Amino acid sequence: MEQVILVDERDNAVGTLEKMEAHRKGLLHRAFSIILFNTKGELLLQKRSSTKYHSARLWTNTCCSHPLPDETMADATRRRLKEEMGIDLQPEFAYKFIYRAALDNNLVEHEYDHVYVGTFDGEPVVNKDEVEDWKFMSLGQLREAVKQHPEAYTAWFKLILTHPELNKIAA
Repeated sequence: MEQVILVDERDNAVGTLEKMEAHRKGLLHRAFSIILFNTKGELLLQKRSSTKYHSARLWTNTCCSHPLPDETMADATRRRLKEEMGIDLQPEFAYKFIYRAALDNNLVEHEYDHVYVGTFDGEPVVNKDEVEDWKFMSLGQLREAVKQHPEAYTAWFKLILTHPELNKIAA
């Protein structure tokens, strides 16, 4: 059973808990979101697999997950990016924020989300158990698409797209 790191509002670890239990109880835990841009400035998106336990078949950022207990964030981001998208690179920390969102299947995401960014111009080799589809989109096109069809995107990704730090990164 995969464990997540429970944290306080200052991102101090306060314990661990089985991942599904943390999501059922809506407890604050450490997570990360990775956004990769190509050299044209487009974001690499993934469509979550239909088998995901929440937010299935929704479009989201390049990769997201949780560090394992005793795993550094650098190791976790590199590991999951390779596992989900077949991309072996080390993204750089950009910013972090806390959010809480009610999800499908009576689950709650309450995360201290660490956002990482990087550059990638290739074609991902996706893990079909994790990712159903992928595409690159410009920030302008993406924001318009989210405005037109917000239900097609994950809760955390919509927050990332409106975060002021993203504009600084994409500039």
